[in-house]
Amino acid sequence: MGRSGSVSPTPSGRGRSRWGELETGAASAGEESQAAGEKEKEREGGCRRRHPERDLPPSLEPCAALCSVPAVRRERAWRRGRAPQQPGLRSLPPAAAAGQEARPEHPAPGVGWKFTGKLLEECCDPGQLFAMTKMNSPMGKNLWFDGEFLYSVTIDNATYSLFPQATPFQLPLKKCSVVGNGGILKKSGCGKQIDEADFVMRCNLPPLSSEYSKDVGSKTQLVTANPSIIQKRFQNLLWSRKAFVDSVKVYNHSYIYMPAFSMKTGTGPSLRVYYTLEDFGAKQAVLFANPNFLRDISKFWKSKGIHAKRLSTGLFLVSAALGLCEEVTIYGFWPFSVDLHGKFISHHYYDNVLPDSGFHAMPEEFLQLWFLHKSGVLRMQLEPCEDPLIQPSA
Repeated sequence: MGRSGSVSPTPSGRGRSRWGELETGAASAGEESQAAGEKEKEREGGCRRRHPERDLPPSLEPCAALCSVPAVRRERAWRRGRAPQQPGLRSLPPAAAAGQEARPEHPAPGVGWKFTGKLLEECCDPGQLFAMTKMNSPMGKNLWFDGEFLYSVTIDNATYSLFPQATPFQLPLKKCSVVGNGGILKKSGCGKQIDEADFVMRCNLPPLSSEYSKDVGSKTQLVTANPSIIQKRFQNLLWSRKAFVDSVKVYNHSYIYMPAFSMKTGTGPSLRVYYTLEDFGAKQAVLFANPNFLRDISKFWKSKGIHAKRLSTGLFLVSAALGLCEEVTIYGFWPFSVDLHGKFISHHYYDNVLPDSGFHAMPEEFLQLWFLHKSGVLRMQLEPCEDPLIQPSA
């Protein structure tokens, strides 16, 4: 097969261009109308063959729009880190642009599979494998890293002593909020609603100062910490230990969830976080992500059409929540540069620093989360929780 989108000449001798347009000479008005219809069918059909996960319902953007020339060019530019600031078709589904809110009464369309708790439990077993414990990681076990090719460590007595006996949550958790860091949270007024959950999970040590609490809340039971944050923001805790301990006080009695056994470069910073909190008698405790769980979750979503070097922390956390909680609501998961009403927003609710290109597949992840929302598996909060015009002033 040739390049994506190319087709062979038609039996009549009329060739088709890359995007299915008929290469004809002068034609009557009737022929032009018929050709336009054929072109549209070919475009939509070709898209569905190449991207079955994009066979979207009428309430989301049509498949043809996702596969249009400008959309494809923008997506490629975005993946290369050269995306224009104008979002275009790739950045916002028409339903969202029209301000329509998704309603979870319909089954997930176009994905060809139905999400169930049993499906997640059979593949990944979050209740048992979410974190490293003495029960699932005994001494002497050979532990393969999930993000490092053919690299493993053997759990010795010193490492074993860092693990809790079992997953330290009373399962199942009831109502959970999983809070991403998307700019869509700014002026959302969702803080109170987020904090009403029994268990709140957050991503990558986000700021929770008073200027943000109205929108993102202040309650935290678990927060992830990427080792790269420890390296860049706290100099690997080689001489910024007190600054780090002071910075995490905002998370109160929470667990800091770290992938110590995913990449070799992340092991040292993760262990230093554990010992630093212990040395300072901090309220927070460290849980180490189980690489077997992370690997299984990655395989699970790859089989559903997400192709990326690595899943985002947010999708890992949502996947865990679906296995640990009875009810899940997610906030701040919106990887686009405009909100539901076409207004430009920052990348994060606290800054506009863009991620490294080509590492995560955020739009693909969003589509899968959207399908879970539409099927009622979880609830995705995209509209403000309170009208920003009537929120009381700080």
